[in-house]
Amino acid sequence: MGATLRALRALVLLLGFYLLSLVLLAVLVGVDVVAFRWGHGPAMLKLGFVTVLLAVPVVQGMFMLRTPKGEDGPGIDVTEAAEPRLWALVREVAAAAGTRAPDRIRLTGEVNAAVSEDPRLLGLLPGPRRLYLGVPLLTGLTEARLRAVLAHEYGHFTGGDTRLSALVVRGRVQLGRVIEQFHDRADGKVAAERAKQEQAQAKRVARGKKAKQVDTSGSGATYRMMAAVYTQYAKLYLRASLSTARGQEFAADQVAARIAGRDAMAATLREIPVLSVSHGFYLDSYATLGLGARLLPPRGEFFGGFGALLAARAEELEGLRERLPEDPASPYDSHPPIAERVRRIEALPADGRADEATGPALALLTDPARTLAVLEDAVLTDEVLRYGRAPGWPELLNASMASGLSTARTPLHQALAARTGQPATLAALLEVVDAGGLWQLAEQLPLSAEAKAARGRAFREFARPVLHRSLRTMVLAEFSARSLLSWDFSWSEPAAVRLPGALPAAADGDGRSPKESSKESPDEPPEKSLEAALDAALADHPDTTALRALLPSAPQPA
Repeated sequence: MGATLRALRALVLLLGFYLLSLVLLAVLVGVDVVAFRWGHGPAMLKLGFVTVLLAVPVVQGMFMLRTPKGEDGPGIDVTEAAEPRLWALVREVAAAAGTRAPDRIRLTGEVNAAVSEDPRLLGLLPGPRRLYLGVPLLTGLTEARLRAVLAHEYGHFTGGDTRLSALVVRGRVQLGRVIEQFHDRADGKVAAERAKQEQAQAKRVARGKKAKQVDTSGSGATYRMMAAVYTQYAKLYLRASLSTARGQEFAADQVAARIAGRDAMAATLREIPVLSVSHGFYLDSYATLGLGARLLPPRGEFFGGFGALLAARAEELEGLRERLPEDPASPYDSHPPIAERVRRIEALPADGRADEATGPALALLTDPARTLAVLEDAVLTDEVLRYGRAPGWPELLNASMASGLSTARTPLHQALAARTGQPATLAALLEVVDAGGLWQLAEQLPLSAEAKAARGRAFREFARPVLHRSLRTMVLAEFSARSLLSWDFSWSEPAAVRLPGALPAAADGDGRSPKESSKESPDEPPEKSLEAALDAALADHPDTTALRALLPSAPQPA
């Protein structure tokens, strides 16, 4: 579909919104006219009042003439004077695409790139252009693949997509606004009716009568009916406009393949989902690791550590690149499935172009470390920026794990507190176990229905894994409180706990909570001793002697 037809389609969709609104207004006026002919009583006045209330959101939606300007989102603008190499590449690719370069470049903290334009006269005249580049993309892509990303985004400029988006966005915003207003009014009616009925029920109770159940099912029904009409058109609007958007993505891919080369574009499409998944993992398991302890990574490392993760897990990530995500397609997707996009590009004839410029795209920045530090100030909230800074990643891990263990509340903690009515401590737990109350305590754990129905040895086998994980966490918390634990930091492996005098023992996959691990090597007596002590404390006939011996300050039983 050419730009002219896409413009016509966008205009028709927008006009459809106004036509629907005019039809609904005509229906409301018709209802008033018919009612006026029937009579002039209070019921007719009430009906007229209702139709006016229904017409207000419709008229407001029709006359929202200006499309709200979208905010840029958190990020930093970079000038050509500050980043000459990045701007040179941006202008070079724009010239190759035969389009005008953006007027602004904004660096963000997302795995994404995008372009936008503020056209005039609903897209008939061009306007200022912006390019958004996610720093994680610069970190994970080579310069050649960044070139492919830029060429794809410029494909939206050459296809007129950004100028036509003003029409499409305007329709989406206006539909959303009208639907929201009708729902808000319906919710207001429900709230008012509920308050009215609750007041009436309170009076009934005060008179000694039985309160009736509050029923607001019919409140706001007229408003919801109007919202439903617009919702149906909104679905049609979205399906039609987003199908156009998916076609625009395919067309932009073709532009990128022409400019950057088929192989570079295909490799880029394979790389971006990998970077997206990796960055999410990095944020969860590394960058935000210390938030519970109110600690941040060293200055500039909140985004800067992502490169270290990618380098350390290069072999693991290579397997992800070969397995394209096969997400089911939806008519409401703005982008086609990535696997389909890759297949279309790889089906193009070979152009003989090698993947040139293999250096990291981040090196295009004049001072990457400084840029990453400034980006933190722009993206992170003021509250988070007031947190302390760990001197290094190992120190961040140790502080985070110590904080997590000190506040850990396992199912065993909860069951013990409910049984004793006192704070759940390891010492209190050992007393309960020594008194023969372990398996009665286990009955309070959140177990499956099958486990709860079991009896005797079968129940103990069901409960023992839950008890083991919780008890091990409580013991590690005790070691941590005495500064006897340390953790081995790694970019490529899960965090590993180091017991006093022990070699590393595997921890949970995200490095945040320990998991069961048994080592048979004679070089690791503390870990082996801990596992043996835990097993003895959770045996059919529990014995805490060995466990108490590992805890220097634990009280001995009488």
